[in-house]
Amino acid sequence: MSGFRIQAPASGDRRDWQRLYAGYAEFYQTTLTNEMADRVWQWLLDPAHVIEGLLVRDSQAVLVGLLHVRACPHPLSGSVIGFVDDMYVAEHARGTGAASALIDALARLAEQRQWPRLRWVTQDHNAHARAVYDRITGGPSEFIMYNWSEPAANRPRSEHPVA
Repeated sequence: MSGFRIQAPASGDRRDWQRLYAGYAEFYQTTLTNEMADRVWQWLLDPAHVIEGLLVRDSQAVLVGLLHVRACPHPLSGSVIGFVDDMYVAEHARGTGAASALIDALARLAEQRQWPRLRWVTQDHNAHARAVYDRITGGPSEFIMYNWSEPAANRPRSEHPVA
């Protein structure tokens, strides 16, 4: 992991961050509009917003990876945990230790925030990321994640109003 530098996003990182975040969106076959990127970037720079970012630069000071994480209440444990929304390392930097540097910084952040657990998801076909996550965690959890798109428009109709 030597030669890598981890930092929080700063205003001068926007162009390089967006290049990486666009690569992340492309990997997941998602369109990243300028409006979406603007919103996420503002969140990352706002110390009052729940989203935090970590960026990793290589020994040449090139931004090669990003991680977005947030505090997430975990009612069943009565605690707040960390939830990683996005982690991405540029293709040319995979296998160099950049992901390990991000994960190490994430562990330090979790300790600072007193998060007893970190949670994240990845797609089942993302073999490279899964290998990294399996090495760190010992393997996936027993939980299955569901996504409900546009719940207001696609909800089952019921006669039971929300109180």
